Amino acid sequence: MRHIINILDLSVEEIDVLIKLADDIMENPDKYNEACRHKILATLFFEPSTRTRLSFESAMLSLGGQVLGFSEAGSSSAAKGESVADTVAVVSGYADIIAMRHPKEGAPIVAAAHSGVPVINAGDGGHYHPTQTLTDLLTIHHEKGRFDNLTVGFCGDLKFGRTVHSLIGALSRYSGIKFVLISPEELKLPGFVKQEYIKNKNIEYRQYTSLDDVIGELDILYMTRVQKERFFNEEDYLRLRDCYILTAEKMKLAKTDMCVLHPLPRVNEISTEVDSDPRACYFRQARYGKFIRMALIMKLLNAAD
Repeated sequence: MRHIINILDLSVEEIDVLIKLADDIMENPDKYNEACRHKILATLFFEPSTRTRLSFESAMLSLGGQVLGFSEAGSSSAAKGESVADTVAVVSGYADIIAMRHPKEGAPIVAAAHSGVPVINAGDGGHYHPTQTLTDLLTIHHEKGRFDNLTVGFCGDLKFGRTVHSLIGALSRYSGIKFVLISPEELKLPGFVKQEYIKNKNIEYRQYTSLDDVIGELDILYMTRVQKERFFNEEDYLRLRDCYILTAEKMKLAKTDMCVLHPLPRVNEISTEVDSDPRACYFRQARYGKFIRMALIMKLLNAAD
């Protein structure tokens, strides 16, 4: 039995295998429509989600499996004060695999310690989101054809953005990677992420407060929203929420083959006029999420052999 809490729980070689499997699923979906027949996925979402939860459910149903679970803490016994440990200990008796999202950092580690089945971290507070990172990597694979020798810009909320932290960790293992970190001072990349994944590996990086100054250098632009749910002070949120808005005018400054990624949901940090630009990859990115989660579920349930 194996749990996936952090993207670094998977080696580069294992990620390559998952991407190849996801590619095959996309090309030959009928081949896999009963791969997880009679298997049950439990989705334990203590925090709201649309894409992640539904893509997990769609993934399992497309593999011939079944799904049970809840979509918010208020509809579970957590509302009565039940601990994560107890919830997972009980639910692991009803399901073959668990996907869990929780607002508290480290909650999936607790869940894994008390589960009798594999646990997949579907996002824990401002820490990690490994399946979104797998989605991002599959998108980069399809759009750029490589993971090395890329200049990747991260723009917006780099402090609380768990998708940013996970993707930086994943890309730091490839050669020739350069990071450009674009954020207001208040939302800079946390020191622990910068130290562990960038400085310790001597990866070239630069920090900016202006997107316009650097967009022309980027191979990939990873936009993020300023997350209202992470702020204690609404005034700070209102002051920072519109600090970066990607427009069609700004896209004129970018390379003709730059890829724009976004983990979604979008609020107003990408203008809808950008959606028709072929470099806008975020809706394709969301679709890829289903297939990479299918691949991961199969691997963890030993259904891919």
